Amino acid sequence: MMQENITISVIVAAYNIEEYLGRCLDSICNQTYHNLEILVVDDGSTDRTGEICDEYAAKDERVHVIHQSNMGLSGARNSALKVAEGEYIGYVDGDDYIEPDMYESMLDACVRNGAQLAVCSYRQIGNEKAWNQFSDEQYPLTREEALEIYICDNKPYHIYNAVWSKLFRRDIIRDVWFPVGHKSEDIPYTTKALINAERCVFLDSPYYNYVVDREDSIMNQNIHERRFNDEIPFWKEQQGYLYGVGMKELADKASYQFYRRMLYYYLDFRKRHMRDSARQLIQMLREDQKKIKVIYKNHYVAVGDKVRMHIALHAPGLYYVLASAYDKFLIPLRQ
Repeated sequence: MMQENITISVIVAAYNIEEYLGRCLDSICNQTYHNLEILVVDDGSTDRTGEICDEYAAKDERVHVIHQSNMGLSGARNSALKVAEGEYIGYVDGDDYIEPDMYESMLDACVRNGAQLAVCSYRQIGNEKAWNQFSDEQYPLTREEALEIYICDNKPYHIYNAVWSKLFRRDIIRDVWFPVGHKSEDIPYTTKALINAERCVFLDSPYYNYVVDREDSIMNQNIHERRFNDEIPFWKEQQGYLYGVGMKELADKASYQFYRRMLYYYLDFRKRHMRDSARQLIQMLREDQKKIKVIYKNHYVAVGDKVRMHIALHAPGLYYVLASAYDKFLIPLRQ
């Protein structure tokens, strides 16, 4: 075991999750790395969540509880960030749980590779369709390599938006906060942290267990509002931030990935019979046609994506029919 002279602050946001919180806190308290400051934020819960937080604080001196009025996930995390004293910061959502050696492994990888940020793989709990193979390898990455993987998602390993799959050295997030009142808040946070980190290390081991079977979870609520009020503005902000720090090629690639994602959103809205949302999205793309034309001239834009965007802009109904037929007939044939 590595020397424990470095403190990790682990921030846990908890709101009405009495059924899950004990499992989460047990997984943190039982880490093989012991030098932890565990900051649990009871974000105005109305069930036994607050009591459970206090019970853990009473039996483990590393656990510190913040009780506050409901401010949402961003507000809860910011409250803990303001008082966190660790040299590294980690996040765990209160309804998830982590493997016993997660923080020991991630901190060790940071120290050995001179990295300010570690990223690990995760396992979905409650989704029988999810199937992944993990190499258990570690991949040191430069800032540019990490950003390329994060933005383009074109490697055998992935850097996700979620902050819970990461361990941040404090100095790269000192002035980075979560936007209060929004969901999908991890998009700008992770983007800024990656830009601030000189080196990153990816651990292809599923140290984090992400619970996906909660029907009332944030990710299952108000999909129209989440996409149009939070995700789309944050993806656009990501592009602007990259342009602002002089990373034009990465910003262009981020724009390309954004428009690819928008076509997926359109198809998803149609499948959910959310026709008004689908129409609003196509209108947004049509307003962006000049920029799309410029971005899609880049050499890395696939010919198939150019065709898909052209059809979607000019005949969205036809695009939906063709995409549905492709999914129904061609993909099974290939498989």
